Amino acid sequence: MTTLTASPRAEATPAIDGRALRDTLGRFATGVTIVTARTEEGAPVGITANSFSSLSLDPPLILWSLALTSPSLPAFAEGRAFAVNILGHHQDALAMQFARPSDDKFEGVAHRDNAAGVPLLDGALARLECRVEFTRIAGDHLLIVGRVQAFATEEGEPLLFYQGGFQRLSA
Repeated sequence: MTTLTASPRAEATPAIDGRALRDTLGRFATGVTIVTARTEEGAPVGITANSFSSLSLDPPLILWSLALTSPSLPAFAEGRAFAVNILGHHQDALAMQFARPSDDKFEGVAHRDNAAGVPLLDGALARLECRVEFTRIAGDHLLIVGRVQAFATEEGEPLLFYQGGFQRLSA
């Protein structure tokens, strides 16, 4: 039997150049998602995120993170329903629309609600309908682990984010 123990905390962290770290992390290509939910009052919320990752197949869990300063934070409390809409290469303008502050990010956006009332974006390459399993604060972000309850996929090329910009796969 393997025993897991916490690693000891470092006494002091050396100063890190934030811009250089961001440039280094930008060398990791990611997909682009828009995570959607509803507030307690029923208003739709959506956030562009590339912090998405698969976590477990059994049980089916995914992981993403949200800045603690996000006004949408309460919509992602434990037990709440949400969806991860994985974007196709043609949806870069949509990604930017949901990345910027706006009173109505859904204006002009084709979507439908699932049985839990969560907006699902038309034209997404894939959709994962989830419920927040648990959250943890880590630095300046909230880690959100979601249990996948339903999913759907479409054919197409993904929208990628690399070195600070949107990219496409090349042959």
